[in-house]
Amino acid sequence: MQTPKNTLRQRDFIIVLLGQIISLFGNAILRFALPLHLLRATGSAALFGGVSALSFAPMIVLSLLGGVLADRASKRKIMVAMDFGVALLCALFLLLMDGLPVAAATAAFLMLLYGASGLYQPAVQASMPALLRGEALLRGNAAVNMVSTLDDLLGPALGGALFGLFGLRPVLAVSAVCFFFSAVMELFLRIPQEKRTRSENALVTAGRDLAESWRYIRRAQPSLLRLTALLALFNFALSAALVVGVPVLAVDLLRLTDGAVGVTQAAMGLGGLCGGLLAGVWAGRLRLRHGFFALLACAPAMLLVSAAALPGAPGWPLLLAGCFCAMTAASLFTVHVSAVVQGRTPSHLVGKVMALMLAVAMCAQPLGQMLYGALFEAMGPRAYVVTFFAALAAALLAFCARATLRRMEAEHGSAAAGA
Repeated sequence: MQTPKNTLRQRDFIIVLLGQIISLFGNAILRFALPLHLLRATGSAALFGGVSALSFAPMIVLSLLGGVLADRASKRKIMVAMDFGVALLCALFLLLMDGLPVAAATAAFLMLLYGASGLYQPAVQASMPALLRGEALLRGNAAVNMVSTLDDLLGPALGGALFGLFGLRPVLAVSAVCFFFSAVMELFLRIPQEKRTRSENALVTAGRDLAESWRYIRRAQPSLLRLTALLALFNFALSAALVVGVPVLAVDLLRLTDGAVGVTQAAMGLGGLCGGLLAGVWAGRLRLRHGFFALLACAPAMLLVSAAALPGAPGWPLLLAGCFCAMTAASLFTVHVSAVVQGRTPSHLVGKVMALMLAVAMCAQPLGQMLYGALFEAMGPRAYVVTFFAALAAALLAFCARATLRRMEAEHGSAAAGA
């Protein structure tokens, strides 16, 4: 019996999607409120950047392990365990936070939160090709991305209101409830799992699996390796500038309220939602070479962010516009490239290949966040100089990626013709 071309298991995909809506909402308000809590408590941009960088390190390392687990173990069990675990973590932090030092406790909590995400997301990514096919896979990825960005839109808005009115406690309580209910929903998932045996211990098996994935990328997809390296540099130049720069500009220079900072973060989520919508609408017409224009559009968006810090400028409107445009372009590019990689990668390698790409692409971001934190603190009211050079670097890297995208498109066309 043949499987329908564009869809396999829509019921289970809907459960995955609903689980993402709930758990990523809890994640979004935590990722907004915890760093803002630290920035408000200490007033140090350098400390803010350093803690943000530290929180990324476990995600990078554990995403590799998450990729191996996603291809070897039950994806459902991974999702359930991570959601239940983070719900428990939120409850413990809620009970103990008054007796803990702010910087150390926030850093530890964020590291655990990002580490859990590193284990969780490869399972979601690897489940997509098992549940969907063809254009449905691209549309499914667009839906998952839109869910993530919708949560990034609503999470900071609600998180900003809760944090501004009542502090961190209600944010932790809401997040714990979200993760708990997401885990309960995921108990009912049924994701096809290819059984693979292993004779060595878990660490040796993980090493062999990752080596196999690395050989596949290096030999079968050399353009993908070049693109991943460029994305790492792009994260260093642009993503780190947004992660650190937007809160610092909003709090230290524009003197926005917690609610306004939440709206600013929500603008980034709205931009990501629009990018995901565009990827879904243009699913049949997008080509990899079009990704150049999406990457290039991030540069003028960053110039708007830079202009927001100029004396006498309408700072908040410019900041909102820049955040929205940058995330629209980045989301459109990410959704399309992810679907192409998932669709052309063998099913037993999808989780590990996506995890390797994610780990390499993110490896430069913590360094960028530490650097930008120090630069923003050193430049003070002249922070627009930092964001201006970030925009120039983003434009340069977009042009560097152009040839790689064209080569990837040619390779993808050849592979599709031979399939």
